[in-house]
Amino acid sequence: MAHPATPISPPLKDELDIVIPTIRNLDFLEMWRPFFQPYHLIIVQDGDPTKTIRVPDGFDYELYNRNDINRILGPKASCISFKDSACRCFGFLVSKKKYIFTIDDDCFVAKDPSGKDINALAQHINNLLTPSTPFFFNTLYDPYREGADFVRGYPFSFRQGASTAISHGLWLNIPDYDAPTQLVKPLERNTRYVDAVMTIPKGTLFPMCGMNLGFDRELIGPAMYFGLMGDGQPIGRYDDMWAGWCTKVICDHLSLGVKTGLPYIWHSKASNPFVNLKKEYKGIYWQEEIIPFFQSVSFPGECTTVQECYIELSNQVKEKLGHIDPYFEKLGDAMVTWIEAWDELNPPSKATA
Repeated sequence: MAHPATPISPPLKDELDIVIPTIRNLDFLEMWRPFFQPYHLIIVQDGDPTKTIRVPDGFDYELYNRNDINRILGPKASCISFKDSACRCFGFLVSKKKYIFTIDDDCFVAKDPSGKDINALAQHINNLLTPSTPFFFNTLYDPYREGADFVRGYPFSFRQGASTAISHGLWLNIPDYDAPTQLVKPLERNTRYVDAVMTIPKGTLFPMCGMNLGFDRELIGPAMYFGLMGDGQPIGRYDDMWAGWCTKVICDHLSLGVKTGLPYIWHSKASNPFVNLKKEYKGIYWQEEIIPFFQSVSFPGECTTVQECYIELSNQVKEKLGHIDPYFEKLGDAMVTWIEAWDELNPPSKATA
């Protein structure tokens, strides 16, 4: 007599939140239902708080709009961007889970070369639960993947790897280009599926995209702040990149790993390059000084927690980038406010206090 199959619980079902920033109805969730429905969603509504956002039936979620953000954070709400996808980091702030996956509402399920739907969330989980190799590059990429290993010449003392803090996924169809590149390549689409995950080496920065991103909130959450962008700010579309630069230098200091590559999502909609250029043009100019700043960042040995590193980084931002524009003084202050809000909403447990 056949026995019914034992139900298999989705991985990290009770340890992971999915954070989605949006200004529109979340019909895109229907395509993700087979993969997302078992998990808890945190929806951060940007723009008009009186607008009703429709969420498909059957999803477990909480939704926060600007009024909620102001009510929960009070004066500290000033550190959360308005009219910009940077508002997503409020979801990171209020989550109580160990892991976060964040995705944009114009991203859909991609297919691998065999035509099979890609479970992006499962791949992020796998990336986060296996070590990274930031200290020595493995030419077969991820040595912990089935069918791969460390190549000849890889030091055995490094083979235990480092804990993975960030899993950065990629996109098929619309590539994540800046406005000038969009303007000169308006019809370009990414059709290349590269079946690889690699660790970004220690000392190397990267342009982090927030539309398909997983991270360990306990390891790096306090540094995953998407800055001051959008309404009232002189810059936009640099929110995820700012968070990426900050988190990467802190991961390097704390010997944590950052992976990029799989999983892919299908990015369905190209944003307006002319609107993007208005948001980006100062950032395109400023980043020529911002990148050398991050390349030269160092932390004193007494910075042993993410919060301590982030406060030190905020001081360096004001001291070394403040001459570019007064915005960086304001941003440095907002970084401190973010940490204060994080510690207020996420007090250390008695066991670790």
